[in-house]
Amino acid sequence: MNKETFFTHDRSFYRALFPMLITLSLQNLIAYSVNMADNIMLGSYSQPALSGAAAVNQIFFIVQQLTLGIGDGLVVIAAQYWGEGRTSPIRRLTGTALKFGVICSVIIIVLCTLFPSQLLGLFTKDAVIIAEGRAYLSIIRFTFLFFVLTQVLMAALRSVEIVKISFYISIVSLIVNVAINYTLIFGRFGFPEMGVRGAAVGTLAARILEFLIILVYVVRIDKRLCLLSEPFLKNDPDLTRDFFRADVPMLLSSLLWAISVPMQTAILGHLSSDAIAANSVATTFYQYLKVIVQAMSAASAVMIGRAIGMGNEARVRSDARTLSVIDVVIGLILGLLLFALRHPLLSMYRIDDSALQLADQLIVIMSFIMVGMSYQMPVSFGIIRGGGDVRFTMVMNMISTWAIVMPLSFLSAFVWKWSVPLVVIVIQSDQIFKGLPTFIRFRSYKWIRKLTRD
Repeated sequence: MNKETFFTHDRSFYRALFPMLITLSLQNLIAYSVNMADNIMLGSYSQPALSGAAAVNQIFFIVQQLTLGIGDGLVVIAAQYWGEGRTSPIRRLTGTALKFGVICSVIIIVLCTLFPSQLLGLFTKDAVIIAEGRAYLSIIRFTFLFFVLTQVLMAALRSVEIVKISFYISIVSLIVNVAINYTLIFGRFGFPEMGVRGAAVGTLAARILEFLIILVYVVRIDKRLCLLSEPFLKNDPDLTRDFFRADVPMLLSSLLWAISVPMQTAILGHLSSDAIAANSVATTFYQYLKVIVQAMSAASAVMIGRAIGMGNEARVRSDARTLSVIDVVIGLILGLLLFALRHPLLSMYRIDDSALQLADQLIVIMSFIMVGMSYQMPVSFGIIRGGGDVRFTMVMNMISTWAIVMPLSFLSAFVWKWSVPLVVIVIQSDQIFKGLPTFIRFRSYKWIRKLTRD
């Protein structure tokens, strides 16, 4: 075993990490911008169209978290095989993830086809909004399959350190989606005015194009994963068991979190109209910077999985410590940036003075939350879970969200009648207090687990 150092001195580690981090951050930023563009254009078209699409996006958010869980489960195991220099198991694991993703997406499409009004009724009771939502859902539901296939293939490529293609796909998706949306929502250039259906057509076209690009890349260009070099869809019982053993805790964690987010938003929505507007503004800026933290989590999972696959535990610990310190530095920078830019950013909005003042207070709170999140998320999701300990993060998030944060959020809002800033602190508090159990688990190094088969 090589001599252990606190920080990793191998320059190849940094040459692999930072390009991956930058590329994934830009990809996430562009993907988030696609959603923002949809909201801006539909918002300028009509409020019912925007609200109907927003209700459908609550369903898509669950699909997105489901897909994230499938992709993360694939990366955790595949990155270790990549560290060992073995790609055949990665190909078969990818086949398992693709089949599972197809089954899940088809089930959701069928539910959206059979029970559209009932599903939308979970998020709104307004008949006009439900009608717009049904029109949007009738087209957007078909994007779920293409989205899942594309994201699983991207996860497979990410596990072997191929990330640039995902960035290029995001750029193409943004251009196509915005162009078609503008043309069909408002009926430009001689095309019919389709409203919310036009937005759905733009998203569907972008998702199909994303899938075609990744398919061409995997089939014709990729020389590292070589997915089609063997019958990757053939069932492998041992690898299938390994995949679901790692993936089920991630799926549960992602889905439970996906359910909690709309509930937390609904709590603020019942407080006041100023709270809705202020939270929307503050969350927009917060989410734009959060994409960097999410990119760090994804990059960390690949780096740690690869290091474990190499079989040098001392190097794994050094890499993990290096990543955790980088996380803290990034968090401090992002927190200071959010705090410093809050006034210029808020000046772009035309909302009531009371809502503007409340948004300013919420952004100050988010600046501190950003620092805590920038440590606990990449360490728990990236390092610990990426290192093979898939249960710790699931248990910690289930306890923190459903046993602590959600009950306290309801009590603070509806029983104790606290102010909006205090309620937001309670809702976001887990991003801070989860740092302690995450640090304790991290320093134990019991999360270092080999998931590969000999």
